[in-house]
Amino acid sequence: MAFTLEVMTSFSQPTIKNYLIAIIRTFEIKAVVHQQKSKIICAFDSSDEKLQACLETIASILPASCFMSKSSHYDIEGEPDSVPDFAVEYPIALGLCPSCQKEMFDPSSKRYYYPFTHCTHCGGQYVFFEHYPYIRSNTAFSYVKSCPTCEQESLSVGRREKQVLNSCHECAIPVKLLHKDKERYANDAGSFRTMFEVSAKALRDGKTLLMKTTMGYRLFYRAEKLSKNSVLMLVNAVKITDYCSLIHDEFNALLSIERPIVHVALKDEALRNTFGSTIDVKYPDEGFSILLGKELTLLGLDTIVYEALETPCEADFVMDFDLNIQYQSDMRLFINKDVKFIASGERVSFPSRLSYGTDTLSIAHGLVGIKDENGILFDQMERFTSASTLKVIQLETEIPSVQSSNFHTMAEDEASFMSVIAEHNKFGTKVVGAYFQGEPSFLYYDGKKVIRVVPPHVFSPNGLLEKMATLREGSDRLMENIKIKLPQVYEELLALEHSKATLFEATAIILGLEERSYDGVMKEALKFIGKGGLQIDTKVDDNRFNHVAFLSSILSYKIAGVDSVYLSYSIFESFGDYFSELLTEIKGKTKASDIVLCGSYFAGQSLFSRLQRNLKTTPPLMNVSYPIGKENCVVGGVFL
Repeated sequence: MAFTLEVMTSFSQPTIKNYLIAIIRTFEIKAVVHQQKSKIICAFDSSDEKLQACLETIASILPASCFMSKSSHYDIEGEPDSVPDFAVEYPIALGLCPSCQKEMFDPSSKRYYYPFTHCTHCGGQYVFFEHYPYIRSNTAFSYVKSCPTCEQESLSVGRREKQVLNSCHECAIPVKLLHKDKERYANDAGSFRTMFEVSAKALRDGKTLLMKTTMGYRLFYRAEKLSKNSVLMLVNAVKITDYCSLIHDEFNALLSIERPIVHVALKDEALRNTFGSTIDVKYPDEGFSILLGKELTLLGLDTIVYEALETPCEADFVMDFDLNIQYQSDMRLFINKDVKFIASGERVSFPSRLSYGTDTLSIAHGLVGIKDENGILFDQMERFTSASTLKVIQLETEIPSVQSSNFHTMAEDEASFMSVIAEHNKFGTKVVGAYFQGEPSFLYYDGKKVIRVVPPHVFSPNGLLEKMATLREGSDRLMENIKIKLPQVYEELLALEHSKATLFEATAIILGLEERSYDGVMKEALKFIGKGGLQIDTKVDDNRFNHVAFLSSILSYKIAGVDSVYLSYSIFESFGDYFSELLTEIKGKTKASDIVLCGSYFAGQSLFSRLQRNLKTTPPLMNVSYPIGKENCVVGGVFL
């Protein structure tokens, strides 16, 4: 008999599986470890006397993943006949596992306060990766020679077996801290700790710190107001629930090995007065941020603001090292009670592999999918030096990246829609879906090809006020009322007519919001506490979404004195009804079996909750291991 452990996970990346194998290998237990669609199955030699110790080690050091749920165990017939092995095909970009964090704060460790600490299965490796194959000579570490101890670690079983970027204080990468004309260098435990102490004190005193990290450039500062791309880093785990109102899954996600950005409600009154009722938050993920966070907590600071940057910028203090780094956008995770999905971002989802796919080179948003003997490998285009293919497909809005006699273009909504069908292996079935990342679009998959049932209708602000005035009988009076009661809104909408503004920019102007975007309207909607909104006009005209009727409806309520919070909530509630009604109607007409949602605009609490309620009998399919936003297009392109 074989003792079998099942770990439930919906995520396709092999990180947790490989970590399990690494633990099993240290005990030299015969086992089989297999990852399926929804779980990882580990079958052990039940007669091995070291099995109990191995299971206890798994329970104590296996990193918690935000995509893991429960585990179970049972006995099955048969016995494994060998110790399992794993491959390191591409670099990862994850938070540090508990063992590496413990090592980094152990004064007796050769990695005490060493910010480049990580093992084979955690940490920011991708930032140093240059091109395939993933070996040290193809990374920024090619000029850093491992010391004998680190070299032996990568050759021995354990967490660092097969590690490509191993280093410690003995073979350290020096780091420097620059302030005005002064430079401070760190290359051992004492100097590293001093460097992070100095940096934390500078932030406490109101200075800015640009830090080159193993997740890219980050600009840290204390702030009275968040800029559009900034995130609040919660550096004290003990105080997280003092500052934020979190459900269980949100708290677990923040401290998971993936370390995503999560949009949460603030509870602390001081933070609410500073940043508003909701905010993007993150817990420190990699060595530099974790060490800085530790020193900040010692100074009594439990939070710090940061911005992730593609390139460096000016700052009072700069922490730097002499290795080139690559950029990846961070994962933003959406959580709604029992539902979670990736809203956007490359990190964690890419690089990745699908074991199946066509011989099509798919290109979208800087990412590429390339077929080889093991399936399709997805990564940033710059990481590949060559590729051969029968067909090339690229987003229609992009300049062709390669020359091919068999070159095709794809629409973003169709590629996004197809990525969900591919992830759920719905080939050959009938599926309907909606795409929402800009303009609403409705699609149908007949088992072979994607058809746009209701194409996106591009919003144009040209002549907007005149269109509103002539929308229907009596609409001219609406314009007169706007001039009198909302003169500033009228002037701004008038100025908008000569721009390339989006629908939600116009919406935010009418609502009087400072952040004029979809995100701005969604954040305003999250302030609403109550049930039931107003009905905003989301009806279609000539089979298309009517922007003018939509904006006119909002203006009418605004003139009537409805506040922006209630209106914003009502907008997304109405959009939820709009999508669910059309999807249900199209599903009935086509006899489709499933409904798909894709596009990052669905990652909004009020909109998604409404859809979840309306589509309760047919829960929608969404991306699982890939973002629902634009990054999923490269996956869908392979199958178009």
